[in-house]
Amino acid sequence: MTTDLDPELDLELVRDLKAPRSVLWTCWTDPEHLPKWFVPKPHKVVACDLDLRPGGACSTTFDVDGTLMENKGVYLEVIPGEKLVFTDTYQAGWKPAPDPFMTAIITFEDVAPGVTRYRAVVRHRSKEAAASHRDMGFFDGWGTVAGQLEAYAQDLAARGAVSRV
Repeated sequence: MTTDLDPELDLELVRDLKAPRSVLWTCWTDPEHLPKWFVPKPHKVVACDLDLRPGGACSTTFDVDGTLMENKGVYLEVIPGEKLVFTDTYQAGWKPAPDPFMTAIITFEDVAPGVTRYRAVVRHRSKEAAASHRDMGFFDGWGTVAGQLEAYAQDLAARGAVSRV
């Protein structure tokens, strides 16, 4: 799974996570699990609407120090167990967003038993938007979240709490 990167518009995070791909997939696609790891602690996800199909809602609301931040978007591509592509360029019903920011391409690839290569490519519409996201702390924030995802997925796998893709 390759994605050509534009260094002026795209940000990329790659981690080998010690968790099964099927569990990581569930963490990303189940509204019961995504809020448990999706933003750097102590911030939290307080609402989550995931309609896992192209054109379906991919929307979250964060509580960041008492301020609610809505992130409304749609899925563009869903390949079960392998790839999620979502954007805030559109909202449910293919309605254009007033101020789009990014498109995310998330992929999962087995690299060893119980180890998954997790790749997040975040594309921006302008150099300024990419620089803003980088300056906001993209690498630290998305890196922290990848660690939270790994820990949460390991716990689910250890408890046998997830077995689907």
